[in-house]
Amino acid sequence: MKNTLARITLGFGILAMTGAVLASGMNGKLAVKGSDQDVSGGTVSADMIMADSNGWLVVHRTDKSKKPGPVVAYAPLKKGKNHDVAAILTEPVKSGDMLMLMLHGEAGGMKTGIFEYTLGAKEDGPIKVDGKLVMDVITAR
Repeated sequence: MKNTLARITLGFGILAMTGAVLASGMNGKLAVKGSDQDVSGGTVSADMIMADSNGWLVVHRTDKSKKPGPVVAYAPLKKGKNHDVAAILTEPVKSGDMLMLMLHGEAGGMKTGIFEYTLGAKEDGPIKVDGKLVMDVITAR
């Protein structure tokens, strides 16, 4: 009986610790994770995005300098962990083009739920942590 009780107690302890780890993952660091991908179907996807509030996945053209260029796609995000977020490309992207998948906020604009950012604007602008953009760079195939 003691061994059974000990196992049950240990099981609940592990379950509680697992819940704590999962909860901390939802409040974890802001992140954008992507991978090189085929964009011939007219979409580009982020594998995972962690957002601290509702916002946007914004896809910018970029190059080896890793500076954001024109926006070529965007998709809405919910607060928390987002998986397999797909954005429809608004212009052609060729195999070999570099794309920056970036976390943008939903703040400063005139309308909630409408993407209002233009390059350099503050409306629905990029999210930065310690002065650095929350982003990942991928290559189109």
